[in-house]
Amino acid sequence: MTQSETVTEAADPTVDGSPAPTVELPLAGIVVADFSRVLAGPLATMTLADLGARVIKVERPGAGDDTRSWGPPFTEHASTYFASANRSKESVALDLRDPDDLATARRLAERADVVIENFKPGTMTRLGLSYEDLAPASPGLVYCSISGFGSAEGAGLLGYDFIVQAVGGLMSITGHPGGEPTKAGVALVDVLTGKDAVIGILAALTARTRTGRGDRLEVTLLTSLLGALANQAQAQLATGIEPVPTGNRHPSIAPYETLRCADGLLAVACGNDEQFRRLTSALGLSALPDDPRFVTNPARVTNRLELVDRLESVLITAPAAYWADVLNNAQVPAGQVKTIGGGIALAESLGLAPTVDLGGGHARQVRHPIKWAAYGIATPTPPPELGTHTDDVRAWLGADRPTPTAPTTTTDQR
Repeated sequence: MTQSETVTEAADPTVDGSPAPTVELPLAGIVVADFSRVLAGPLATMTLADLGARVIKVERPGAGDDTRSWGPPFTEHASTYFASANRSKESVALDLRDPDDLATARRLAERADVVIENFKPGTMTRLGLSYEDLAPASPGLVYCSISGFGSAEGAGLLGYDFIVQAVGGLMSITGHPGGEPTKAGVALVDVLTGKDAVIGILAALTARTRTGRGDRLEVTLLTSLLGALANQAQAQLATGIEPVPTGNRHPSIAPYETLRCADGLLAVACGNDEQFRRLTSALGLSALPDDPRFVTNPARVTNRLELVDRLESVLITAPAAYWADVLNNAQVPAGQVKTIGGGIALAESLGLAPTVDLGGGHARQVRHPIKWAAYGIATPTPPPELGTHTDDVRAWLGADRPTPTAPTTTTDQR
């Protein structure tokens, strides 16, 4: 299968057991010009590729996306960081300082349905690749700019996930009470921003089918983070009181935390009084729900330390895996704290098929998280070698070039 093919087998065979017919994926025919690098933008465009779009990634000759060199770990093919966000794409190496290469980039952007970029604000304007430059020839273009802090007063600030976790407040509520502010264990802000970008792009493509017009979208790491702070941000806005780190404990629910067992930690989440009653019954502590200190959730939050002591006095008598089985059988949300490998193994044991095989000696990858009843799962291709599709894309752009029009429906522009 080539990088641009977007056909997959349907999820289930036909009734008589014969192979299911092939169907086009949801974004088949959509062309994405990807001028992004690192994580937020590449993760967004990989998601679009997983949904069937043809994604053409523009990279610097000789160096490529910064994450190609971010390691260890590396495999024989690429850094694992680069591989995590760049499957099912084509790579073209273009030096945007070179007039000929810049002209090629312009042709690509004009032919695309979607342009996504995360250069420092103002860069695409200087290159003549801004939305305002492209829209007259491509009025149906959906153009998404990703930055750390926006194109106004924050335009001069460099946006990296770690910095935004710090200045946006996430680190202030992460970690243990009294400890240093702590970043999340993954570049969570980049991931959230990439997902927000996809949401905006899909909405704009849907609107385009009605209006024939594209749009310019701006997504920032800071606003994506603030939008994801949910109840914590709302608590600050409503009360003026800054939330503080609570370790593994929920600030507004109890018990909703990790509890000590004989050999490690067990996560327990009681979201209502009935779940609390089932928890205490399973632990042989049936009197606790009628204790005035624990009869309601606000009371349990106020008296959390006493509650945890009572619960752990029983949990400490057996391993976490044992208690996880006991509580899940009692319909109490609970789970043993696992490693990433343990999480993948759990998903496999539940029949969720969490990974995909890229073939060619490439490491397996975590698959696109959505399964479609009608479309099945896309067959991915490995992350591209730098510039490996440059000649093919140049030829495609140079031949059979249509006069750009505002599309009123999604059409195959491959």
